[in-house]
Amino acid sequence: MPSAAHCVTVIPGDGVGPEVVRSAIRVIEAAGVFIDWEEAAAGASVFEKGDTSGVPAETRDSIERTKVVLKGPLETPVGFGEKSANVTLRKLFETYANVRPARELPGVPTRYAGEGVNLVIVRENVEDLYAGIEHMVTPDVGQCLKVISRKGSEKVIRYAFELARREGRTKVTAATKANIMKMTEGLFKKVFEELAGEYPEIESEHLIIDNVAHQLAKEPAQFDIIVTTNLNGDIISDLASGLVGGLGFASSGNYGDSVAIFEAVHGSAPKYAGKDLINPTALILSSVMMLRHIGETAAADRIEDAVLVTLEEGHATTQDLVRQTGGDVDTAASTTGFTDAVIANLGRSPATLKARRVGAVDHAPAPPHAWSYGPEHYAAIERRTIGLDIFIETDSDAGRLGPELEGLAATGPFELRFIESRGTKVYPSVGLSSDGVRLLRARFVTRDGGAAAERDLLALQGRVAERQPGWTHIEKLHVFDGADGFTKAQGE
Repeated sequence: MPSAAHCVTVIPGDGVGPEVVRSAIRVIEAAGVFIDWEEAAAGASVFEKGDTSGVPAETRDSIERTKVVLKGPLETPVGFGEKSANVTLRKLFETYANVRPARELPGVPTRYAGEGVNLVIVRENVEDLYAGIEHMVTPDVGQCLKVISRKGSEKVIRYAFELARREGRTKVTAATKANIMKMTEGLFKKVFEELAGEYPEIESEHLIIDNVAHQLAKEPAQFDIIVTTNLNGDIISDLASGLVGGLGFASSGNYGDSVAIFEAVHGSAPKYAGKDLINPTALILSSVMMLRHIGETAAADRIEDAVLVTLEEGHATTQDLVRQTGGDVDTAASTTGFTDAVIANLGRSPATLKARRVGAVDHAPAPPHAWSYGPEHYAAIERRTIGLDIFIETDSDAGRLGPELEGLAATGPFELRFIESRGTKVYPSVGLSSDGVRLLRARFVTRDGGAAAERDLLALQGRVAERQPGWTHIEKLHVFDGADGFTKAQGE
């Protein structure tokens, strides 16, 4: 008997998107799941109509209604043009946890076959450098603000631990660059270490992200769940897909508290569009994640079994697999042919690798928890502002600029602590030279380390701006509970 109807927003996407989405829908329907699909647009076709968001109002309204999305890949301009519609969707609906399994599959040749690779990367999905806050601060210097919040970190880290509990996994590894970015990646590490104590049955460890990349290439089976920040997760999840056969097998789900978006990790591959060649496995397995999310566990299990049987028997080998084995691509199965084979194998079980059986709540949002930092916590934090970092576009070298800025600070409570170029102290001189890029940062702090009055901060800013019209932006320097809320310059 068919299941009760579910409403799902389907976004066919760009390039090969409509083909792989069609495959996934065919398999879902063949498995007896009845879904009322609301087709919606996003990506290239929307940009072409002049909508710079890439996600029109009608699509947003549909997602608000259905709360579940099956999405084909969307084109994103590289180095120019509008923001990624993929990222816009994740942000608009606060799907803060991007879940990307990487599991050894039968019949898929890899360097790690037989080692039992079976890991999940949980990627923070909303903030970090993907906040997308960029500026050209001079004609030839760009900056991007890396935004890491306690709340954003806590949500995704707790999700990773709850996922470990649901799947019976025993270890969660946090991967950060906290040795270099101590205020941002360091905050993520700190929150991870605080929350780990709430899950005593799960082993927790922290590794620097470059070591994680090294270990993934060296011994990937050691990992169970890896939780990490947005850019780190984007990179290592693609790396992990390469361990198990490539992006053609990489499924993913984007989970929030109310909306979930399911998509293949691969891109729109426009050169293959319309040729019936693309491997649809990634989106079919993403649809398995979707079915588990909406409670269609039995159908999800049947589809996953059928995919494993199809791969195991090798009767429907797509062109990406043929290339990996050095075979004749003319013998490769088409997208349609592979889909037909999966449908024909519904009801069969694989002889080797078994499908996961983890229940109807697989990858569901974590139970709600109170956020650990409420208003009362913030009210108790002792804070003071002790100065300013002023960024200045200038042709002057630091040796000439320094004395002038010291003079501007002489009449108030501030002193010039240093001038730096691209993070390295250049004044007072440390005896080394730095290749200038016409952007310097001058740090002014109160002489006694005490709090600065707003009127004094504004007066200092005004004096510098009057003499240095090339100033571009300012950061206040805060101290919270006695700890500096800013880093030193290299060489300070």
